[in-house]
Amino acid sequence: AKCQNTRSAIDLFCADDYTQKTLTKSKSALTIIHRENSFCANDSMLYSVILPTYNERENLPIIIYLLDKTFTELNIDYQVVVVEDNSPDGTLQVAESLQKSYKNRIKILKRAGKLGLGSAYQDGLKEADGQRIVIMDADLSHHPKYIPIMIKSMDENKVEIVSGTRYMPGKGGVYGWDLKRKITSRGANFLAHFFLNPRVSDLTGSFRLYDRAALEQILPSVKCTGYAFQMEIVVLARKAGFQIAEVPIVFVDRMYGESKLGPREIILYLKGLLHLFLNT
Repeated sequence: AKCQNTRSAIDLFCADDYTQKTLTKSKSALTIIHRENSFCANDSMLYSVILPTYNERENLPIIIYLLDKTFTELNIDYQVVVVEDNSPDGTLQVAESLQKSYKNRIKILKRAGKLGLGSAYQDGLKEADGQRIVIMDADLSHHPKYIPIMIKSMDENKVEIVSGTRYMPGKGGVYGWDLKRKITSRGANFLAHFFLNPRVSDLTGSFRLYDRAALEQILPSVKCTGYAFQMEIVVLARKAGFQIAEVPIVFVDRMYGESKLGPREIILYLKGLLHLFLNT
């Protein structure tokens, strides 16, 4: 019942007009293509979702349910790679239980400890089988309903990366943040734009769809850790000539658990920003 109530609250909150209109168009378009038997690009393509987890036992069952619902409704083949960093709250046991329930949809990568977001994506990519890779948070900040919109954008715009943005003018946004968190996020993006000119509106966002070949080319060159990891990927992607599109999303603050953002992460971000400014 708790899971059901939480799912309903998330669905109701995220039912913003832009997303519903775009998602309806995306779903209709994909359905028509499928009926015309020209759905090959998506029908035969596997999408791998990489979910790094640390103390996410309450959130993991809900995000897995929403992912399954999203992909299944559009008849899109998918898998979830859970990169579990030895959470003390029993997240691994929850993941193993979900793995049994969802059969062949979930892979679990067990790591010795909290080794960082960048390495989680790098290790998760090695386990992923998909031709396209979704990276997102497991804490319900990113609603899977935006994934079909990202797929549509990637197909129509012929880009290698689609990034969910909270800061597209007039669209997107955040919900549940206090003033300090808003200032921190806006400040981080302002500094990145000022020093790096990445030509994306949300450089620190971690909800993205990648063409696998592009991500495999970029990741070995990434040096930054923490939140700067997302920033460096965009900078290196631009430098390599990859194209990036953005779709607006509503970012919802976590309902369970504690935020991973702290003084250490802010310092790492600033170090990463300085590194990119001096070396790119």
